[in-house]
Amino acid sequence: MCLIPVFCWITATVLEHMLTTEQSGELPKTLTDLYSHFLLVQIKRKKQKYDEGQETSPQELTEADREVLLKLGRLAFEQLEKGNIMFYQEDLEQCGLDVTEASVYSGVCTEIFKRESVIFQKTVYCFIHLSVQEFLAAVYMFHCYTNWNSEVLEDFLGKGWKYKNSHSSLDVFLRRAMEKSLGSKNGHLDLLVRFLHGLSLESNQRLLGGLLGETDNSPEIIQRAINNLKEMNSNKISPDRSINIFHCLTEMNDHSVHQEIQEFLKSENRSEKELSEIHCSALAYMLQMSEEVLDVLDLQKYNTSEEGRQRLIPAVRNCRKARIPGCGLSETHFEVVASAMKSKPSYLRELDMSKNKLQDSGVKLLSAGLESQHCRLESLRLRGCRLSEISCASLDSVLKSNPSHLRELDLSENNLQDSGLKLLSDGLQSPHLRFRLLCSS
Repeated sequence: MCLIPVFCWITATVLEHMLTTEQSGELPKTLTDLYSHFLLVQIKRKKQKYDEGQETSPQELTEADREVLLKLGRLAFEQLEKGNIMFYQEDLEQCGLDVTEASVYSGVCTEIFKRESVIFQKTVYCFIHLSVQEFLAAVYMFHCYTNWNSEVLEDFLGKGWKYKNSHSSLDVFLRRAMEKSLGSKNGHLDLLVRFLHGLSLESNQRLLGGLLGETDNSPEIIQRAINNLKEMNSNKISPDRSINIFHCLTEMNDHSVHQEIQEFLKSENRSEKELSEIHCSALAYMLQMSEEVLDVLDLQKYNTSEEGRQRLIPAVRNCRKARIPGCGLSETHFEVVASAMKSKPSYLRELDMSKNKLQDSGVKLLSAGLESQHCRLESLRLRGCRLSEISCASLDSVLKSNPSHLRELDLSENNLQDSGLKLLSDGLQSPHLRFRLLCSS
């Protein structure tokens, strides 16, 4: 996010305010903490502009603007669920927002919420950045939880959410929200859930005053929420999405997994250390963020489960040689590998995906990666991947269109049959290629 100008502006706004005022306390260390401070800065600016600079405490300041902020939060949440980042005046009115009245809150509406343009004689609105919309949506959802708004919660979390006379504990709410997020195909709720975990901490609730409401966030409940994250099953989703679980731990100020991975990287006996799935998500994130490109990523050398190895796959984006044999990969994993080939720059030079059952869709994804202008892959091993005739056609198309970078292709232990070999025959004429074996053994 440091490459996003708006995010840099938000960060600078908060730091300038904290460093040039008498406000005490530590600088923000999490995304939730940063955005909470940003919201308070904007409210204070509004107060100074429209209320003759009268000074009030953060608690009173938040209470005074509470109604409008929650309406903005409702708008943010409802439009986020629909996948909308731009909306019209009628959308504001449905949430009880009056455009003229809202404009008075310039510190909130001008900075956080702005008029974008006029299309087809309709005024279009949006938040200054999607992350701001996601933060306000999380504030609204957390308020709904603390105020027992069962209708909104059941609509969001599904009919299985039991929210009647007994108030479910915070850790249960957060777990269900994470499960809802993991069920999203495009990940549009990931950052909202990350903010929800951050808002569960007493420090952020105290910072936002009466905006969130009160809830039982005792150390025991917070620890249960942390344990739920560490044990969260993210099977059948992209390993990129699993990394968000690690981010949620960070928002809750739990750095145990990060510290354990740091110790693991310093250890001389890495193969003896058993890694959990959340360890693998954290390791994949840290390897991606490293300034040093990893020479070899061999998933078989990590002492973890098959799902743990699958969560490590995003690290292929920052390595030269990736060995991923027999890891039970699905289409979502092939998408990650293909994105590594398309990256700018792409560091991947050798890729071994042997003994994985490549469906035709998986081969198409890899072929699209090979055809990318950024791909510099020199060696591809697909030994024993049960390639079909359609898969051979996809590979043949690649060999014809962009063979210059590829130097080695291993298709051994695939029952290609005459039809498959015939499809590959034209591509095999390329002088750039050499093959270990092109028939079943």
